[in-house]
Amino acid sequence: MTTATYQPLAIAPHVLDELRERDDSGVIPRVYADATAGAPLRCCLRRSRVGERVSLVSYAPLRRWAAAAGVYPGAYDEVGPVFIHTGRCPGPEASFGYPFAETGAARVLRRYGGEGRITGGALVRLPDDPGQAQTAVDRALHMAFADPEVAVVHVRAVEYGCFQYEVRRP
Repeated sequence: MTTATYQPLAIAPHVLDELRERDDSGVIPRVYADATAGAPLRCCLRRSRVGERVSLVSYAPLRRWAAAAGVYPGAYDEVGPVFIHTGRCPGPEASFGYPFAETGAARVLRRYGGEGRITGGALVRLPDDPGQAQTAVDRALHMAFADPEVAVVHVRAVEYGCFQYEVRRP
């Protein structure tokens, strides 16, 4: 995997601790051993392996960024499912490219301004070549941050609409 120009951010460890106790919908998460592998883990930004203990939790990705920025996310404070390890993990590898950049997949890059409102989005179809898929994500993020109003970008899977990771203005 190639190194990314922008830093994909996993869910912060202290937030993961909160989600493991009670998720953003107020539910106590269920734990299970992954029998099939492949769940996109938002704690370490990689796919799960067979037998790893994971939970599917509700997460509001804009909520904590907005609170730290002192802005109100309003209706954009949506909650959706994400997979995480049941216990602490080492987090993402120090040097990696853009996670979940499977070839041929479609991604939506949703842009938010400094006031917590959506400022636009882009649909990106990842090329079949893995190196070109990484480049396509990098190019889409570069275009998103070319707009000076953009403060944060959420990368989402089109198929399920799931939040995958966020990238903040460098």
